[in-house]
Amino acid sequence: MQKIALPFAACLLAIAAVGAHAQPVWKWRDANGELHVSDSAPPPGTPQKNILSAPGGLAGGSAVLVPVGPGTPLANGQSARNATPSASAPLSDLEKKKLAADKEKAEQQKAARDALEQKNAAIRKDNCQRATSEAANIQIGGRIAQVNAQGEREFLDDNQRAAELKRAQDIVAQNCGPAPAGQ
Repeated sequence: MQKIALPFAACLLAIAAVGAHAQPVWKWRDANGELHVSDSAPPPGTPQKNILSAPGGLAGGSAVLVPVGPGTPLANGQSARNATPSASAPLSDLEKKKLAADKEKAEQQKAARDALEQKNAAIRKDNCQRATSEAANIQIGGRIAQVNAQGEREFLDDNQRAAELKRAQDIVAQNCGPAPAGQ
């Protein structure tokens, strides 16, 4: 019994010592619902309901928690961006690297957004051309056939032609006008 108890007690002490020196951990969800785990507080403006875990158990609105970040007003009327230990103190190398990394990340995100917008615009243009062509073919008045699941050709009756024309016109309306809001 003593052979097991001594190593067990040593393990418990080691775990307790590690826990005492652990870094504070923040867990929160951003506006997109993405989970973040960090040793620093979430950005200003993060709702308390989105903070899942905080050092000292300050998560989920159990206490008022105001992370200080750039632009956050302080008690003396300054913003956190302007609040430095010394007004003439230069930025440390770590701070310079962090600012450069943040700037690079923002530029990459902007480039990715621009590329996605260009790709979406190209897709909309292609959809517009295809739907316009299909609507024109349907309006000509000739017989229109579709291939069914068995690989056989079936001709559309008047009701089916009207439904296909309406569908093509809806696609033209969605893709040939100005870009929808939010894209």
